[in-house]
Amino acid sequence: MRELQPTLFRYIWAHSKRDQLAICAVVFASLPFYFASLDLPRRIVNDAITGKAFGEGRRTASFLDLTIHWPEWLGGGSRTLFGGFQLERMDLLIGLSGLFLALVLINGAFKFWINLSKGVLGERMLRRLRFQLFSLMLRFTPEAQREVKASETATIIRDEVEPIGSFIGDAIISPVFLGTQAATALTFILMQNAWLGLVAASIVAVQFIVIPRLRRTILRLSRERQLRSRELAGHVGEVLEGLDAVTVNDAGRWERAEFGGRLHGLYSLRLRIYQRKFAIKYLNNLLAQVTPFLFYAIGGMFALHGQLDIGQLVAVLAAYRDLPPPLKELIDWDQQRLDVEVKYETVAAHFAPHRLRRPEAEDADEADAPIPAADTLQWEDVSLKSPHDGEVVEVADATIALPARVGLVVEDGAIAHVLARALIGLDAPLSGSIRLGGHELSGLAQSVRSRLIAYAGRSPNLFPGSIRDNVVYGLHRVPTGTAIADEAKRAEALRTGNPVETIEQNWIDYARLGLSDADGLDRRILTLLGGLGMRRDLYRFGLSAPCLGAPDPTIGARLIAARRHLQALLDRAKRGGLVVPFAADRYNDEATVAENLLFGVLRDPGLMNRLAAEPAFLAAIDRAGLRDALVETGVAIARNLVEIFRDLPQGHTLFRRFSLITPEALPDYVRQLARIDKDGGLEPEDRPAFLALTLSYVETRQRFGLLDAALEVRIVKARGLVQSALGGVDGTGIEPYDPDRINPRISILENLLFGRINTRRMHAEADMREHVLAAVRRFDLEEWIERRGLDFDVGNRGQLLTEDQRARIELARAAVTLPAILVVEDAGALDRTLVGFLAAPDWSAGRTSLVLFTASAALAADLDVRITVGPGGAASSPEAPAAPARTDSGRDLELSPRRRPRGRRS
Repeated sequence: MRELQPTLFRYIWAHSKRDQLAICAVVFASLPFYFASLDLPRRIVNDAITGKAFGEGRRTASFLDLTIHWPEWLGGGSRTLFGGFQLERMDLLIGLSGLFLALVLINGAFKFWINLSKGVLGERMLRRLRFQLFSLMLRFTPEAQREVKASETATIIRDEVEPIGSFIGDAIISPVFLGTQAATALTFILMQNAWLGLVAASIVAVQFIVIPRLRRTILRLSRERQLRSRELAGHVGEVLEGLDAVTVNDAGRWERAEFGGRLHGLYSLRLRIYQRKFAIKYLNNLLAQVTPFLFYAIGGMFALHGQLDIGQLVAVLAAYRDLPPPLKELIDWDQQRLDVEVKYETVAAHFAPHRLRRPEAEDADEADAPIPAADTLQWEDVSLKSPHDGEVVEVADATIALPARVGLVVEDGAIAHVLARALIGLDAPLSGSIRLGGHELSGLAQSVRSRLIAYAGRSPNLFPGSIRDNVVYGLHRVPTGTAIADEAKRAEALRTGNPVETIEQNWIDYARLGLSDADGLDRRILTLLGGLGMRRDLYRFGLSAPCLGAPDPTIGARLIAARRHLQALLDRAKRGGLVVPFAADRYNDEATVAENLLFGVLRDPGLMNRLAAEPAFLAAIDRAGLRDALVETGVAIARNLVEIFRDLPQGHTLFRRFSLITPEALPDYVRQLARIDKDGGLEPEDRPAFLALTLSYVETRQRFGLLDAALEVRIVKARGLVQSALGGVDGTGIEPYDPDRINPRISILENLLFGRINTRRMHAEADMREHVLAAVRRFDLEEWIERRGLDFDVGNRGQLLTEDQRARIELARAAVTLPAILVVEDAGALDRTLVGFLAAPDWSAGRTSLVLFTASAALAADLDVRITVGPGGAASSPEAPAAPARTDSGRDLELSPRRRPRGRRS
């Protein structure tokens, strides 16, 4: 993706000149119709109303006659193209008035088309600009990534370019359209009377000379406001990222004071802008109102002296009525232009060329790119920049024959990070060269480097999505499936410089991985994550996943068999109390009141949130005589919750774990309970809120003792009515609990148990999970459950996972690409078992070399080659004594290879 053009209008002309010229052609085509609409009022007044066309006793006059009057410098005279129709006076008035109405409609249609085309063009250019900025962001150098703030870049792409895109449609078309309209109106006025035309021209000249000069201060203030707004967004992002530190250090008052100071600065700037902006608007309006005064006074004098007839005066006034709006819009356009140019310049500066890596050939077919043989890894005369003090660190030369398992023991983790990034090509060394297979690493295209070298860093970067999405992220390089089938969507993408590929295509080259399909890839991912110690985690995630459709049709039968096996096992062991089953004639204490009423799961998940206001549901519980009892129970629940949580802060963990009321809704319930105590009864509008509390109530979780046996029996008896009201058992509303069927909308564990674990029994969950695991293995369901665990959502930045789990997923993401070299930074999450798995050739068929950066010599002890980098006396073999590397400050950094008996020596 090319860099941005230095100025806004060069960018506009480079990407939209064809559309701009096409719309301008329509603008020029509309001018004759506009001029005719200005002239018609004169003809209506003079010819039809005052009867000028019927002089000398004529009873008819020409209508729609087309006559060309040649100017004197072309010989004078006239030529009639069409004689028109002869109409009487009343008919002529109606005909001219109808023609005026037709011209109004035609001019309106022109304006509609022109404005719509401008809007579409602006949106297309906004789409192009945002995509181009996003593509440039992907090329940020490491220095730029450290220099710019993520929140500022996101604000630029999302918000700051919005007015730029809106202006692009107006950039050329608006001044052409408005300028030609104003020029046409001014020309018409001059044709009627030169003096009135000069008056109008003088006012226009003042508006276009004086007002833009007054706006220069606004331009400067707007530039400053934009920069301060961006800094404000960056500060908000900083505080949000460091919110834990703010809370721990009780610095909230300080942060609020600083934020208030920033807001005051913005307020002061906006106030100064408003003062100047509205002063200019006042002057502009004053000038606009002076002109009608002059027209009435001067035009009236000319009319009294017979130098201007009434029709001309009316036409001049009508033409002037159309003159101020385009002039005002032109002045506003000029102000918008100045403001948008400033925005564009600041955006272009943020994505300046010095912040970008050289562009890659994005459209090249990666499959055809030559991949050099990775038989050696060599660095020579490499100098790095110390992350501690910025001084130069020289690293001794080394050459490693590949494939090999290499451990670099680096005591300083920051130095290890810099060296690792240089090794994978993210950071270029200050000097020297790093070669892979004899090829300079910096000279290889990024697409080639990424296929040769994979990297798992010390700070895992996970994206929102499932575990599977994050593991296969490095395989999404070139789409292999069909492109966009929708030709309109494809054409629109090409017009806006967007890619024609979509994420719905297949982006994974299974053949390069030695696989045939997605199932094979899933099995490889399970092998990798299992070897990295996540098999139990995947199994646990999978048990909690909904039991949606399985690709293997035998899964359902095996689940049912496992369910019956578990029930028989628990019956024989007399451990049936560990599970509270889904029984049609019994209330389930581990389920909510709503789930007990439904005896199943709603197929529409959103309906559960609004069930307390659903008319069909309310009618069903009314027929069962339950609504009042459930609402009263909700009032009792609210009193208990308000009593417990009234004085707790909003972020308290008890709210998330036990409360049915969100912190934001708590004050509403307090007010509703106060109204009950005051009025002695419930207001109709409060009843759904209390009913919703009861529907979400679980006795074993909240333990308020509000559901007695009688009420539970009534709830069970109401199931049939509720199911019938919401679609019936076999309808579209409820997925019912059935001992002989799998319910796809509850978890796999609940399907296996056909119930919920009894939380009142001590150690019930641990005991049941052992029994479930045995049943799962007996019926060969473990791999399928683990594959369902791959669908687990990791959350924003992987926050739903532990640090160790995030590190293992990033290791799997790097390893699944089967690179020639796997570079791993140890951040404390590795142990000898994990290193042993990564160093073993089995998972990659011997295709991948391991380069491990660690501070622990024990982790690297079993590798083929161990290189020690660090100050002091680093261990070295007699054959390869330590080679010191010096820094500018005189500190020593030693890099010494040690050859193991069964390995290679560098």
